[in-house]
Amino acid sequence: MSRNGDERTDMPDPEVVPMAKRRQFTTEEKLCIVEEADACAGPGEIGALVRREGIYSSYLSRWRRARDEGQLPALSPQQRGPKPATDAALAREVARLQRENERLQKRLDQAETIIEVQKKLSQLLGPSPEKNESNGK
Repeated sequence: MSRNGDERTDMPDPEVVPMAKRRQFTTEEKLCIVEEADACAGPGEIGALVRREGIYSSYLSRWRRARDEGQLPALSPQQRGPKPATDAALAREVARLQRENERLQKRLDQAETIIEVQKKLSQLLGPSPEKNESNGK
């Protein structure tokens, strides 16, 4: 209700409309549509077919070309997104990571050796005079 007491009728509908899904055709559906289009003889029949199936005429052209070139896998829906890694790419990545691991292992060994030498040197030299002076104050 508004301030003056009458009901409000101009409120928007709060229902959320679901997102439209992209339509995908199987190879069989594409071939069936192309065959139907090839069977069309009269004027306007292909237009009616395209409207009935809810596709663009460019789809029909692309599907015909793929069929004529013998590219049946090209007629199946294409998976979107990045391509899966090949065996060769995985082997290169593993080799790169192994080289990096060896390099880092050598650096770690060097750092541990330096730390050990510093510990032994510190034990040989004893406590530093600066520490003794700060403890005595």
